[in-house]
Amino acid sequence: MREVTYEIDQESGAIITGYLYNKSPEMSYMAKRPTIVVCPGGGYSFVSNREAEPIALAYSGAGFNVFILTYSVKEYAAYPRPLIQLCKALKWIRENADDFGVKEDNIAVIGFSAGGHLAGSLGVHWNQPEIKEKSGCHNGENRPNAMLLIYPVTTLNWSWGCTGNGLQDYIIGDGDREEISRQFNLPLWVDHNTPPSFLCHTFRDTTVPVEDSLCMANALAKADVPFEMHIFPNGYHGLSLGTAEVNGGYEDPDFKNWLPMSVAWLKRLWNHPEEANAPMKRAKAHEENS
Repeated sequence: MREVTYEIDQESGAIITGYLYNKSPEMSYMAKRPTIVVCPGGGYSFVSNREAEPIALAYSGAGFNVFILTYSVKEYAAYPRPLIQLCKALKWIRENADDFGVKEDNIAVIGFSAGGHLAGSLGVHWNQPEIKEKSGCHNGENRPNAMLLIYPVTTLNWSWGCTGNGLQDYIIGDGDREEISRQFNLPLWVDHNTPPSFLCHTFRDTTVPVEDSLCMANALAKADVPFEMHIFPNGYHGLSLGTAEVNGGYEDPDFKNWLPMSVAWLKRLWNHPEEANAPMKRAKAHEENS
């Protein structure tokens, strides 16, 4: 295993760390691998360790190269700073794809809770003029080929984000509250340029309600963007892998299935795109013939 790092923003301490497979003549057919960029949660006030290395190791074990983004938080989290950092991270990965053993067209971004908002922001805002200008990504270097949103924040339709000292205040900073609030509401910005998506949530989440994933799924459906979504009946917010090892002994037998489900989805999407898009094609054919 090879570790690489890149300091994206010295002032805020934002850094990306990669865990890469060593290239081997014995496995020359895997000289380049699919890649996951992990955005842990933490309400833009910290970066959760529970949603960082455990996630990276799980995907590494499934055959992916993995990068963890430690993005800026608190007073350094004002929009679009963390998003620009994520854009630069993808650009850096693609610029070094040959050295890192990365398949340039198989890069997914995954985010949890507030990190889900960051990952989703990349998915819907990657081609906005302001984002392209500030990140230096003018040719789609920052576009993810897929995004995975795990109990994500996608709207402001919940009390925590609207309180005086909540997540929303970190994001807005000294900026225009009305305009940044519009940017924050991700379903408003979903269009045909949004990458295929995987979403999962729990029905019992009382911190970020399941409606945030449902709103995002509805927007994806309206924009004809392929997605897969799983809503699990139980489980609190922030379960990470859903295993006892990362949850102080508590294990959710249903929720922990999201990771192998996501791996299977990515493999269908990238190895058999015709299979991944078959439901959408069948639906279009049905509409045309009805």
